[in-house]
Amino acid sequence: MDQYAVWGNPIAQSRSPQIHQIFAQQTQQAMQYSAILGDEQEFEQQLQQFFAQGAKGCNITAPFKTRAFKLADVHSERCLLAQACNTLKRLEDGRLYADNTDGAGLVSDLQRLNWLTPNQRILILGAGGATQGVLFPLLQAKQQIVLANRTLSKAQELAQKFSQLGNIEAVALEAIPVESFDLVINATSSGLQGQTVSIAPKILQHANAFYDMQYSKERDTPFIAQVKQLGKQNVSDGFGMLVGQAAHAFHLWRGIMPNTEVFFMD
Repeated sequence: MDQYAVWGNPIAQSRSPQIHQIFAQQTQQAMQYSAILGDEQEFEQQLQQFFAQGAKGCNITAPFKTRAFKLADVHSERCLLAQACNTLKRLEDGRLYADNTDGAGLVSDLQRLNWLTPNQRILILGAGGATQGVLFPLLQAKQQIVLANRTLSKAQELAQKFSQLGNIEAVALEAIPVESFDLVINATSSGLQGQTVSIAPKILQHANAFYDMQYSKERDTPFIAQVKQLGKQNVSDGFGMLVGQAAHAFHLWRGIMPNTEVFFMD
């Protein structure tokens, strides 16, 4: 049976094995998908051994996306732009092909929510790896992006890098313009520490919809809870993005696009 896995640290919380199991059953694919705890020191050796033992592909999550990117032999265009990899595939000749399906996963989930029409103003909070992985598909979808980060220089550097691809500008968190954003995306990891982004409430009050790239099984993420307290109803966490990026990874490996709707039926 073809072997696949998701690598991360921590990894016990990952819902990827269940998602890929459903995809495999749905498409009658003979494959096994597990979650593997990567070692901070030995990750590269572990991954090489995994493929040496015949594995066909894997997903990569925090904190190994950049390290996996460097380990690959061939990269997709969106992976090169992100400088980070969340999907690896072993090619017929044994080389490792790296892709980044995070942005495609986000875009497909925003389309599912009917939150993606051309020329929207989108405020993205954070300028780290999560943001870098999704800017290319968002700009391809003709979105106008305002990138807000605590360290302005980091946001400016990212905006400059992607400026040839569309409309993107950088601001400091405390200098976000008060305007009606169509969508606010939280791409910071503050929720993992149970914290929220330090942003003026009036910015959020003027926005129409809110998306958190983090997701939580039991309760609202801190960011979702924060905007709900302001009386906002158009909210979504990142579970749909997780399903979306998994579907695109599955398609890369197996040549079949699975149906993601099953995860959102009442």
